[in-house]
Amino acid sequence: MLLKTFGWSFAVTALGLVAAVLYGGWTAFGIVAILSILEISLSFDNAVVNAGVLKKMNAFWQKIFLTVGVLIAVFGMRLVFPVVIVAITAKMGPIEAVDLALNNKDHYQQLVTDAHPAIAAFGGMFLLMIFLDFIFEERDIQWLRWIERPLAKLGKVDMLSVCIALAVLLITAFTFAAHAHQHGGAHADKAQTVLISGIAGLITYMVVGGLSGFFEDRLEDEEEREQEEEEEAARTGKKRSAVVLAGKAAFFMFLYLEVLDASFSFDGVIGAFAITNDIVLMALGLGIGAMYVRSLTVYLVRQGTLDDYVYLEHGAHYAIGALAVLLLVTIQFQINEVITGLVGVILIAASFWSSVRRNRALAAAEGTTDSDEKAEVASGV
Repeated sequence: MLLKTFGWSFAVTALGLVAAVLYGGWTAFGIVAILSILEISLSFDNAVVNAGVLKKMNAFWQKIFLTVGVLIAVFGMRLVFPVVIVAITAKMGPIEAVDLALNNKDHYQQLVTDAHPAIAAFGGMFLLMIFLDFIFEERDIQWLRWIERPLAKLGKVDMLSVCIALAVLLITAFTFAAHAHQHGGAHADKAQTVLISGIAGLITYMVVGGLSGFFEDRLEDEEEREQEEEEEAARTGKKRSAVVLAGKAAFFMFLYLEVLDASFSFDGVIGAFAITNDIVLMALGLGIGAMYVRSLTVYLVRQGTLDDYVYLEHGAHYAIGALAVLLLVTIQFQINEVITGLVGVILIAASFWSSVRRNRALAAAEGTTDSDEKAEVASGV
């Protein structure tokens, strides 16, 4: 099971490290290895959240997530995305941006750093909405009841999460503008960029998340219709494509997962520049890490880990909330990537330990009940 799930990750790791050695020697090997670990540590909470969505999808779309999704994650977000950001912000063509990334790495790094406020605002707002919608939802299982119970009651107010997210964005943009004005106004023009990017992140979440929720609500009707079509296909002898069998709900959940992964990858891409400004090494290292995150997602689904450790999903969403806040803070202040990674790991570890304690308590209570029943039977009661 382990080899089947992580086999491709092991293969990509071997190929990536060999490519690093051929490209830049053993120094490049070390950089790629460090970047891989960085990506896994920063994105572990991503795997847990992804698993919560992926378990609703069929085997076909799980395979798509591991194949097409990986191509999007590795080549799209870790290689193409930084180049596109530079091309847009520096108002240059994509070919010129690629040439800059390969031949003028210091200037390329500076341009990506200058684009960080827009990137952080977009990703921060998208992740903040995920956290707010989770924390304001009424649920049977609660981890931190003293927080979740009153917030779930507040969540009955329509559009509360959107209002809070917009308020946070306004505070972030105005604070950034005031800080820039006090220091000579060097970045005052970027306050508007932060505001627009944050609104774009909010709109993206509402569109993709809304479509996912809409089709998820219709999933039962979709399955009934597909079952009828399968029976019809069996009678006529015609086969239907796997995409049709998967349904619209799975497609939009897959789209939601890709946008979610993109938001999670922002901190990894930006943090990678603290280690290297070589775009090839960044793509290799972050790509290997992204592959493990995806394999871990599938592993969590197939093992039923989220069902066994019920607070893991809570911990991951708290980690998302923390990451969203940290991303917005980094618009104005620099935060070490180690802190970003540790916050997520600590929250997930705490939720895992709480789940273990809960399972032990339930097992002990169940054992006590069984013993009482056996005693009653033995005494003839």
